[in-house]
Amino acid sequence: MADTNTVKKIATRESYGNALKSLGEEFPNLVVLDADLAAATKTSIFKKAYPERHIDCGIAEANMMGVAAGLSLVGKIPFVSSFAMFAAGRAFEQVRNSIGYPQLNVKIGATHAGITVGEDGATHQCNEDIALMRTIPGMVVMCPADDVEAKAAVRAALEYEGPVYIRFGRAAVPVINDRPDYHFEIGKGTVVREGNDVTIVATGICVDSALGAAKLLAQDGISAEVVSICTIKPLDEQLIIESARKTKKVVTVEEHTVIGGLGSAVCDCLSANLPTRVKKLGMQDVFGESGSAAALVQKYGLDAEGVYQSVKEFL
Repeated sequence: MADTNTVKKIATRESYGNALKSLGEEFPNLVVLDADLAAATKTSIFKKAYPERHIDCGIAEANMMGVAAGLSLVGKIPFVSSFAMFAAGRAFEQVRNSIGYPQLNVKIGATHAGITVGEDGATHQCNEDIALMRTIPGMVVMCPADDVEAKAAVRAALEYEGPVYIRFGRAAVPVINDRPDYHFEIGKGTVVREGNDVTIVATGICVDSALGAAKLLAQDGISAEVVSICTIKPLDEQLIIESARKTKKVVTVEEHTVIGGLGSAVCDCLSANLPTRVKKLGMQDVFGESGSAAALVQKYGLDAEGVYQSVKEFL
């Protein structure tokens, strides 16, 4: 876990807006669509720099997906932006049929995902988006852990030919990947801490929690390996299998329902290749609730202490 007293914290939705702006000149065919939420999704940063390439579709997310599909067919690279609840939830049919089915080159930037939406409550806390997007054939699904990874994911999505879904958060989170040797590649995970006794596979904001839990476990003489997974689909199966073969026990951590998300993807991989005991941490078939982001993360056991306690119980 990063030292929050010294490490800067940035919301990945902010990283999304900054990345779009910085890539705007390099990719003249990049266009950004929003559904009356540019200030919240931070695409307003791109809009200010390239107003002629930003389209506000109004509160009509399903229609926005159709507009993006059309733009992709005339050589544009559209980034469609809205809250995860609307981008993955409200517009699912259009994403599936108008973007996924014809395998169009559309990128979906979904902000305000998971319980860290906080006070907006259960209706806006989309804990199902990764599961929904994983089911669409050919859809790449990414969930960056911090500012560095978020910016890298946006660039990778632009350079990739085909539909991509990227999940961003509302709350500011510690920057943990700010190092010279950091390398991002779609479909590749990273061992951010080596260990021998248990593997903790995490995505998004939970990577920081996993690192914090590993430090607490080390004080108890337990060596935890932490695997950071940004690309949930396609999953880095080789990395998961190698780590599980070494530790023989796996815990997955995600700010998402344990049904159909990272944990399910890891279980699918291991059951087919290396049957291994797995414990899935996340939202346990429940809706979220209104509260501060920090309080909710703690309540649902997704902070460092919560992950630590769950791993201890599992072992």
